[in-house]
Amino acid sequence: MDWTLIHVLSALFLATLIRSAFGFGEALVAVPLLALVMPVAAAAPVAVLVSITVAAIVVAQDWRHVHFRSALWLLIPTLAGTPIGLFLLTEVSERAVKAILGTVIAAFSAYILLGRKRAALQNDRLAWLFGFGAGVLGGAYGMNGPPLVIYGTLRGWSPKHFRATLQGYFLPASLAGLIGYWLAGLWTAEVTHHYLTSLPAVLAAIFLGRVVNNRLNGNAFLRYVHLGLIAAGIVLLCQSLA
Repeated sequence: MDWTLIHVLSALFLATLIRSAFGFGEALVAVPLLALVMPVAAAAPVAVLVSITVAAIVVAQDWRHVHFRSALWLLIPTLAGTPIGLFLLTEVSERAVKAILGTVIAAFSAYILLGRKRAALQNDRLAWLFGFGAGVLGGAYGMNGPPLVIYGTLRGWSPKHFRATLQGYFLPASLAGLIGYWLAGLWTAEVTHHYLTSLPAVLAAIFLGRVVNNRLNGNAFLRYVHLGLIAAGIVLLCQSLA
């Protein structure tokens, strides 16, 4: 029995289920789990290929719920941040980046869950800042999600708009990230093999996640999203100390 294959399929099924249900999170789950059986430099491109698949299907299904203006204002600065992320991946200590990322993610989500009064953004004027941060993290580890989740929370998006708008962002952003991995020589035959092998599990998880999203109300959705981010932050911190 090929335990590596089972590990990869299980990790990508779980990650895709979370992404389809909440609009983000497959890289936060997939990359740490995949990194247990393959290098991060291979795990990140696999996660991006899965991201493209999820985004394309969700946008085709739920394009009416996409805030296209917000997605655009997040996307443009992402393209500038992605090369910086690729530089971090190849030149900067992986432990240091994971420690910083894990701390920021966990701290913000704890603040959202425990704070009595939540900050809010009334427009897209600061979207560029969150988009740039998403590009840096996406280029480095395929983890665009945390800055986008923070932005969606501050904008007060409903579960359906949250899920759909993030996919409207992720589709072109992930395509750009995949091109970056290809130019950096990180899109290999091994990456393609893992993606194609996992595709049936990924497709099943996409449609199951849609069912879950449709049954969540706003408060429960927000709580689950940030509990998930805290868990992801802890995972990254543990990996930085390993």
